[in-house]
Amino acid sequence: MTGFAEVRCMLMRGGTSKGAYFLAADLPADPSVRDDLLVRVMGSPDPRQIDGLGGAHPLTSKVAVVCPSTDPEADVDYLFLQVAVDEPDVSDRQNCGNLLAGVGPFAVERGLVPADDGETSVRIRMVNSGDLATATFPTPGGRVDYTGDTKISGVPDTAAGVVIEFPPGKNELLPTGNPRDTVAGIEVTCVDNGMPTVLICAEALKVTGYEEPEDLEANQELSARLQEIRLSAGQLMKLGDVSATTVPKLTLLAPPRHGGAVTTRTFIPVRCHTSIGVLGAASVAAGLRITGSVAHGLADLTGRSEQHDRLRIEHPSGFTDIESSIDHASGSTPRARRTAVVRTARKIFDGTVFPRPALAPAPSSGGPR
Repeated sequence: MTGFAEVRCMLMRGGTSKGAYFLAADLPADPSVRDDLLVRVMGSPDPRQIDGLGGAHPLTSKVAVVCPSTDPEADVDYLFLQVAVDEPDVSDRQNCGNLLAGVGPFAVERGLVPADDGETSVRIRMVNSGDLATATFPTPGGRVDYTGDTKISGVPDTAAGVVIEFPPGKNELLPTGNPRDTVAGIEVTCVDNGMPTVLICAEALKVTGYEEPEDLEANQELSARLQEIRLSAGQLMKLGDVSATTVPKLTLLAPPRHGGAVTTRTFIPVRCHTSIGVLGAASVAAGLRITGSVAHGLADLTGRSEQHDRLRIEHPSGFTDIESSIDHASGSTPRARRTAVVRTARKIFDGTVFPRPALAPAPSSGGPR
C-alpha cells in the first residue's frame, strides 16, 4: 500500500506520557502490517518525528490498542506499543502505566464500557504482561469528565483524578530470588512490581542522583556502565537478551530532598525519564519495602513503618505518590499485596490520522537478459 490510509485515532495524555489510542478493530490484524502503519503514524524513523504524531521523545511516541476482553475478570484488553523515535521499530515487551490512565476513559468514549452516572470503574487486562488493573474516574451524567483539581507532577495543569489499583501480579517480585545481587561489579536490587526494574544506588556509579536528565544522558561513562548492568541484569531476571528491548528499566536512587521516601532518576532504557513511569514507581516503592534491598539505609521510611502507607517517590519534575504493600511471609520471598496510584488523563483530539504513505518496493536491479 503506497497511498494514505485513514485511521480513526484519539490522541490522549495519560499521566506524564502522550500517545495515540486506537481500537484494535481499526488497525490491521497482522502485527507486522500494524506496526509498519504505526511507525508511519508516529513519524518514525526521524529524531524530530516531523511527519507524524510523535513528539520526538519516547514519552510521546506511544500507542495504546484497546478492544473488548475475553477475560472474565476484565472489561477491556489494553496492548501497549512503544514506537521508537529514530528507528522503524515497535516493541510490545513492556507495559505503560501512564497511558493506562487513559484506557478507561477511552473505552467509555468508544462505547466499549457503559458509563455510570457519577463515576465509572473499568477493569483492564494489560496484554503485554497479562496483569490486571482497575481504573476509576468521574463520569457525571454518564459522560467522561476530564476536568478536575487533581495535580500530578510533570503536567502543568490540573485534571480529573484517575485512581488505578493493581492486584498482586503474577510475576515474582524478586525475579532473581535475591533482595540484592552483584551485577557488573555493582550491587543492585532486581524487582518487578508491574515493570522489571533494576535499582541502583546513584553514588555506586559516581553520580549524585540529583543531576538533570540531560546531564546524565550526556555522561558517556555512565551510559556505558548502565548498558553493561542492564544486559547482565536482563539475563539474571530471566528476560534473556535485552539488547533490543526497553526492559528492564534502570533506576538510580538517592536520599530524598523534598520530604519524600527516595529520589530517583530512571533510564527508559537510554533516555533519562523526566519524571517516572507509574509501574516503574510501583516497582521502586516495593523495592524500598524489601528487607536487604539496596534502598535500605538510603530511603527515608520514617513514619512509614506500616506496609500499606503511601510512599512519595521524588523524580526530576516532582513526585509520584504510590500506595504499596508487600507480604514478608516467613520462609518465603516477599510478594506484592496491593499497589494503587492516582493519575490524570485528558483527551487532546479525536478524529482521523493520515499516516505517511508506505514506501514503494524497490525496483529490481536486474537488467534485460
